[in-house]
Amino acid sequence: MTTTSVRPAECPRARTRRANPLAAFTGFPKAIWVIFAGTVVNRIGFLVGPFLVFFLGSRGVSADQTPYVLGALGAGNLVGPAVGGWLADRHSRKLTMLAGLLGTAAAQGALFTAPNVATMALAAAALSATATMVGPAAYATLTDTVAPTRRREAFALFGWAVNIGTAAAGVLGGYLAGHGYWLLFALDAGTSVTYAVIVATQLASDRAARVADRAAGAAAPSEASGTATAGGSGYGVVFRDRLARKLLPLFGIQLFIYSLTESALPLAIRTDGLPASAMGLAAAVNAGLVVALQPLATTYLSRFPRTPVYITGSILIALGVALTGTAHTTPAYAATVAIWSLGEVAVGGIAGALIADLAPTAARGRYQGAFSWTWGVARFLALTLGTTVYTLAGPAFLWWGMLGAGAAAIAGIAALGPAIDRRTIEGS
Repeated sequence: MTTTSVRPAECPRARTRRANPLAAFTGFPKAIWVIFAGTVVNRIGFLVGPFLVFFLGSRGVSADQTPYVLGALGAGNLVGPAVGGWLADRHSRKLTMLAGLLGTAAAQGALFTAPNVATMALAAAALSATATMVGPAAYATLTDTVAPTRRREAFALFGWAVNIGTAAAGVLGGYLAGHGYWLLFALDAGTSVTYAVIVATQLASDRAARVADRAAGAAAPSEASGTATAGGSGYGVVFRDRLARKLLPLFGIQLFIYSLTESALPLAIRTDGLPASAMGLAAAVNAGLVVALQPLATTYLSRFPRTPVYITGSILIALGVALTGTAHTTPAYAATVAIWSLGEVAVGGIAGALIADLAPTAARGRYQGAFSWTWGVARFLALTLGTTVYTLAGPAFLWWGMLGAGAAAIAGIAALGPAIDRRTIEGS
């Protein structure tokens, strides 16, 4: 992990790589590109979620019953990451990814064929739980494979893959939904199986390495400095890490603010009486900026210490989301989306890489599981609490309140900068 005060000397080859303005995503080992390709394919099939409300309506599910299925879908996000992180450390990154991907495909079929609301809710919970098992294992594989000095770029590459696939899914979703919802489920399940085949045939087995990591972690002495060791097999390793305990809630606040762009932003556009195409334009602006700018921005910004870059990007996200409260036309909404999208580009990969650098070798899956679980909680709260506040307290309270919350989280992360530097020096 590169600190704000100590920067390792770069070899001529690294300087040559950085001289290419689009070279941030070059020179990675095969495992990284396996995950990149699989992620793009899988995210192209990310279609059922955005159209789930419409599918439920087509099956005769009433408006007062729909929240049961949506709530179950959100609840799965609270289970999958924790299970995925534990399995990735305890057994195998590869097998965990395969279980999650094949489970996702099966859950898609179960949701489509479910005969009533109760079985739909169970299938929806299984769908989100199995889908979110994959991320911690994939993140841990990135951490295993890439040197600390390049983790920032590797995690940004993963985020870029998500946005490429999501952009393609946005184009496909409306067309396929118009020709039958079964096409959405079929493509989503098919891309999950395809990713599983890619992992099964192209990603090397890591079971032997996990056994060695567990043995090393069990033998590691405890430390009084707040740096966790990997003793035990549960999430106590994360909770004992004082720095992780402080960082994860701060990240959670920021992720909650960002997740409002998926829940409260559509409400705001609808409240202003704008057509659905306005939301489509907002999504296109976000995806277009991230896909076009992420490689260039990552290459350029990786020259700078990541904490100041992360803080600057976080300011843009908080400000852009808060300014949603001032937008009432389609161009104005597009402008606010552009602001927080630029922030998203700037922070790309940094949070995941920071969590990876904090983790003991034998606990990388659980640290990424805890981070992904934080993501799941943030999205769940944005769908429930965020929309409730918007409705009951009013849009202005939500948007400007998020500006204050974002500022507090940014200040907290900035205050932890020296502790992050000390951990880096201790682990270097």
